[in-house]
Amino acid sequence: MALPRLRCRDYRILDDEQISRVHLAVLEVLEEVGVVVQHEPALRIFAENGCRVDFKARRVWISEHVLKKALAAAPSHFTFFGLRPEFDVHVDTTAIYTIGGSSALFVLDLDGNRRPATMQDLEDLTRLQDALPNLHIMHGIVNPQDIPQDGFDRRLFAVVFKNTARNYYSQGTGGASIRDQIELASILLGSTDAVRQRPPFTIVVCLTSPLVQVGLRVEEILACAEEGIPLYVEVDAQMGATTPITIAGTLVEECANVLCGIMLAQLIRPGLPCIFAIASGVMDMTTGAYSGADPRANLLHVATAQMARFYNLPFQGCTGIDALVSDVQAGYERGMQVLANALAGVNFIHLSVGLMEQMLTAGYEQCVIDNEILDAAFVMARGIEVNDETLAVDVIKEVGPGGNFLGHPHTALHLRKNCWFPKLTVRQRYEVWKAGGGLDMRQRANREARRILKEHHPTYVDDKTKAELDRLASAQQQAYIEKQR
Repeated sequence: MALPRLRCRDYRILDDEQISRVHLAVLEVLEEVGVVVQHEPALRIFAENGCRVDFKARRVWISEHVLKKALAAAPSHFTFFGLRPEFDVHVDTTAIYTIGGSSALFVLDLDGNRRPATMQDLEDLTRLQDALPNLHIMHGIVNPQDIPQDGFDRRLFAVVFKNTARNYYSQGTGGASIRDQIELASILLGSTDAVRQRPPFTIVVCLTSPLVQVGLRVEEILACAEEGIPLYVEVDAQMGATTPITIAGTLVEECANVLCGIMLAQLIRPGLPCIFAIASGVMDMTTGAYSGADPRANLLHVATAQMARFYNLPFQGCTGIDALVSDVQAGYERGMQVLANALAGVNFIHLSVGLMEQMLTAGYEQCVIDNEILDAAFVMARGIEVNDETLAVDVIKEVGPGGNFLGHPHTALHLRKNCWFPKLTVRQRYEVWKAGGGLDMRQRANREARRILKEHHPTYVDDKTKAELDRLASAQQQAYIEKQR
């Protein structure tokens, strides 16, 4: 069955005049401040396409005309492919999807222990997320600490694809990493040509604020463009530290930096699918810590979604929450985040499952709780249907004053479409809940996570393919480690 599609409800915080002012400020920054691009071949590409370049300072200044011409090639609708067609994600500027958790170093396990993440956790958490109906795109939710960290991306690739058929939101460690991942994907699809026709993975490239694109990340942009691998071009701004403390000022930096990266990809390969992406937050001025759950961060993501639509680019937003455990704070932070992003039409709600402590910790219980929060948020984001059938005037006439609608055929006919059936949320009276064990939300999530891990053992690829993935990924990692020596 194809993945369900959800459309945005157009929650806006910028009016047209404000969008225009932000855009003019972006153009001014690109033309007068420029962007540092720490990669000489990329600098030559910019220069050959009409940009002013200072090769010694490694700085690029971009005119409105050159930017507009390059962005015109960036598509606004395309498909991200799963290993199976039922997991294909059909992207445009109105559809809404979710992306799983990313790169945590620790886990909060089902016995209540916070400990370093392992390869087994990556296996289990990927398998757990694979069973969640509100997750559309898989990420490597943890970076296991029981393997060498150099070249870790190859090992993550193999583990993730042994446990899901969803499109994989991957990351790289330079240009060679992209080609290694294509080789790994060819084991799954049969050939590198098949990978280029239906790449089952994408690459996220995280640029540096303010206005810096480091060489390793630019390598990845060039490699993806050359090989035809879709890109998320991301900035992770921190308002008040790496970008201005004002939301409007951060918007300007984000747009200038991301658009420069997308422009480079389009100059190399016009039409390459690119996502305008952020995972930004604020600096807590009382502690100096990063916060993604601050309400101003939600406003930033809503506003950036509007700017991405102005540029006719699909948008990835949302970031981590601050809560340390699966408690009330985790619930309200995640709920506010995903609802704001869904109502704003964020096309990819990023880091939406399982992460706490600003992406440092992945929680088994939190994965299941977040799926329920997403389910509720999507009910609200879908809005209501108004037509003769749903207005039900004839039904009201039939039942009349003082009547009861429970036994009317209209109720049975529309029951499943018009009711929300939560899996974890309790709606019982206290006495009934207590008699059933009196479990709180975290305990109920623990029980559900254990059930899923016991029962959900996906078989998207056979054992021989799994073994070959592991063998090649380990060999690639070892080759990368030896090259770094």
